[in-house]
Amino acid sequence: MESLIKSQHAQKLAGKTPAMEMIPATTGLTMSSDDSMMLKVIQHTHSPDAREVQVRGLLSLVEDILDRATLDSDDSNASMLPLPTEDKLMQSSVMSVLDNVSYAIDRVACEIAYKSLTGSDAHEITMSVFEHLSSFHWDAKLVLTLAAFALNYGEFWLLVQFYSKNQLAKSLAMLKLVPVQNRVTLESVSQGLNDLIREMKSVTACVVELSELPDRYITLDDPQLSRIISTIPIAVYWTIRSIVACISQINMITAMGHEMMNTQMDSWETSMLANKLKNIHDHLSETLRLCYRHIEKQRSTESLKMLHSLFDTTHIDNMKILSALIHPRNDMTPLQDGLTKRKVHLDVLRRKTVLLLISDLNILQDELSIFEQIYTESRRNLMGADGKSHMPYEVVWVPIVDPIEAYDRSPILQKKFEALRAPMPWYTVDSPRLVERHVVEFMRERWHFMNKPILVVIDPQGNEASLNALHMIWIWGTEAFPFNRSREEELWRRETFSLNLIVDGIDSIIFNWINPDNYIFLYGGDDLDWIRRFTMAAKATAKDSNINLEMAYVGKRNHSHREQIRRISESVKAENLSHSWTEPALMWFFWTRLESMLYSKIQLGKADDHDEVMQGIKKILSYDKLGGWALLSKGPEIVMIAHGAIERTVSVYDRTWKTHVPTKGYTKAMYDHHHDEILRETGKPCGHFDFHITARSGRIPDKMNCFECQRPMEKYMSFACCHDDKLLDQDENYNF
Repeated sequence: MESLIKSQHAQKLAGKTPAMEMIPATTGLTMSSDDSMMLKVIQHTHSPDAREVQVRGLLSLVEDILDRATLDSDDSNASMLPLPTEDKLMQSSVMSVLDNVSYAIDRVACEIAYKSLTGSDAHEITMSVFEHLSSFHWDAKLVLTLAAFALNYGEFWLLVQFYSKNQLAKSLAMLKLVPVQNRVTLESVSQGLNDLIREMKSVTACVVELSELPDRYITLDDPQLSRIISTIPIAVYWTIRSIVACISQINMITAMGHEMMNTQMDSWETSMLANKLKNIHDHLSETLRLCYRHIEKQRSTESLKMLHSLFDTTHIDNMKILSALIHPRNDMTPLQDGLTKRKVHLDVLRRKTVLLLISDLNILQDELSIFEQIYTESRRNLMGADGKSHMPYEVVWVPIVDPIEAYDRSPILQKKFEALRAPMPWYTVDSPRLVERHVVEFMRERWHFMNKPILVVIDPQGNEASLNALHMIWIWGTEAFPFNRSREEELWRRETFSLNLIVDGIDSIIFNWINPDNYIFLYGGDDLDWIRRFTMAAKATAKDSNINLEMAYVGKRNHSHREQIRRISESVKAENLSHSWTEPALMWFFWTRLESMLYSKIQLGKADDHDEVMQGIKKILSYDKLGGWALLSKGPEIVMIAHGAIERTVSVYDRTWKTHVPTKGYTKAMYDHHHDEILRETGKPCGHFDFHITARSGRIPDKMNCFECQRPMEKYMSFACCHDDKLLDQDENYNF
């Protein structure tokens, strides 16, 4: 702190302009005009030399004395407080300080005692203390004066506590006229001074803590901090003046002896000073809070730059990268093995491909359930003859709680974390506390993490193979290993827009339907009446046309309708309208895979209007936004994707396109009528679908054309609240 004040003075002389980011102007000591004048007088007495007094250990000793110096019910229990932990190094440090300052402490104690008995007023005595301690820094002035008080006050209560048990204490108490037999007077002294002494200790601790702040991060370039620090001498003044008042009261008792025995101590002055110091302490505490927040921000910025630099450097393995992301601190086993539930070292990941599953604590159970199925199946398939899994990669769950203080304060969040990781079969970070603030900021900046789960792939050399491989996992599972761009492009070259791609890995029943003789309708929406009309009419057309038609209800993309969709799915199954998924996780997976295909194509630069996969997925997602829709395939070949008007197409079968089935075939006759007649009357709805804001990491195109009219689509921003049962989350979407 002293160096900060010197720095402030030098800056004023040099005429420098503050360049540092300002600490918010929410704190500070309000000085009256008298305080301002007093500040000038105090600073005139201040002429510190080059010596630095390490006062922290001395302050601890003084605080221990003051904590024990009090009146207790049996006059001795205060001395029975637990002894502080002995630290030889600390004791040696304190003794070293005392060797250099004991004379100053004794001199201040004598100065205050003498002048308080000769009629000097409190201000005069306080300024005398400043004169005697002119060569010390502000924190040392305060701690040395408090030590002088502890010397005086501690001796007083030591005689009181041992008066009845030790003849030497009794004789000394009589000689010093301590009124040990008058409990009324002693209680008055104790009660009147306790609050003031507590505030004296608090202010002193704050001043010492401010003096220890690192100059590297706290400078007086910030005008607000400069103004606050400049008032420290006033805080020191009022604390020393309070010490003077306390010593004066004790000395008056012992000097007047039995004449004071029946006199009730006047508490007005101690109360006034206690309130004054409390106000000072509140401001200093707020200053410290802001300073620590500023220091943390500066350190975080430095660490963030170092982390970016680390990822731009070549390494022989992934250990430096993983250690920087998952900071082990004093715990050298920062991971938990999901199978054994034992804590393990980061070395278990050395030179392996590591999939970092990064999420907050609101990760969906559906997401975890599907991911676990994929992971477990992969592990089982790679089981060797020795009974051990030979997986070429490892998964680590990285839980994010931001700010981490919320986790420390919330037992609910702590229980939620434990409940989430308990069933996970992969590695997990042992606590969200091990993911430091700058690491979270790094993940937001570089990997575009926005609380929704991402899967960052780190290769054996610590390079980023993928900033988010979740979409590859949802589409192809672990077949996408090693989850890099070249593998993604290779997998897409093998794919066509077919029903196999749409339902692969979701439902074996639907997958088994796919043969050249079967016609298959996938349909969705949240209107049960529409579903009833559509399914019954579609079945009627199939029966009359003598074809084998299978139908499956796939729900709706919007998870805010989760409970409604669940009820509809149960009704579809109960009324035997069609096949339906009663497990919400399967519906979630179906729609997530479609979105993943869209994001994957965009990320690879395949978002053009001639890509059949892209166009087909855009249609499904857009029609789902409008309401009911259906996809018709003959075997694996997708014939048509239609919006809600498809219900009208199948409903007018008998009156219109029935006669064309024998010549055109079922699908051709339906398609022609729907395209030529129905769309002519109802019109084609232009495209409208959403990209979740978490897809912005290179996966939202600058422009897109409507898949119906081919005109450029407009981009909007909206806010949608998506919640179901126990989940409440606020999402931001880009609407096209």
